[in-house]
Amino acid sequence: MSYRCILVDDNLLERDDLEAQLRKIPQLEIVGVAENGLEAASMLSSNPVDIVFTDIDMPGLNGLSLVRSLRIRPAVIIVTAHPEYAIQGFELDVVDFMAKPVMFERLLQSVQKAGDYLRMQSMKQLAAVPDAGDEKDNYFFIREATTLTRLQFQDVAYIESKGDFSKVYTLQDKSHLTLVSLKNLEASLPSSMFLRVHKQYIINLNLISTIGQEELVLDGRFTVPLSTSFRQALLDKVVDRKLISRSGSGSKQ
Repeated sequence: MSYRCILVDDNLLERDDLEAQLRKIPQLEIVGVAENGLEAASMLSSNPVDIVFTDIDMPGLNGLSLVRSLRIRPAVIIVTAHPEYAIQGFELDVVDFMAKPVMFERLLQSVQKAGDYLRMQSMKQLAAVPDAGDEKDNYFFIREATTLTRLQFQDVAYIESKGDFSKVYTLQDKSHLTLVSLKNLEASLPSSMFLRVHKQYIINLNLISTIGQEELVLDGRFTVPLSTSFRQALLDKVVDRKLISRSGSGSKQ
């Protein structure tokens, strides 16, 4: 599994050194580098990020204030030359606290802690998805960059895999990027309404308009790829019993 991260430090040399070390870790993808807390807050408001590596002593918005400002927090790892801030950091539930200069072995341990934290949070999020068997529970929540978004099952047109993320497309022509894999979403959504039709796509069965050999159309406007390996399961589940043929209503050709 890979994790998107940003690093925040106003010291150019120390920032470059940490960035160079982070780039040696295969499961990390650096999506942003900020010089201060305000710049980092702007990044986090518009981009889903898994891990934040941040210094504390910075002009403007310092690292601790940055953490306090986040309503929904990624895994936060504090990297600082001021160990006296450790207690304050852990009071904010940061994942780890590393003293500068950072040793690579210590950095690997910290990334492992962050990974454990993120997996635990993902399990908690999935556990919050309502039981599809309860007809009153017709909605679910997904975690976006800094918010929890409520979606109605019936409003979801399809979901596309984005690696460790998923992108949910709705009938309102909006999309939502969330840190949950397509596999985990598939296991949590009601199977009576949603079905995987491609290794990268799950669809709302109630919205099918047409089914072709290699694609299908939802709600008359969304075109989604249809994989050969999933096509028969789709036909078996939603088409065969409803197919009207020359031999009579509801029978197969």
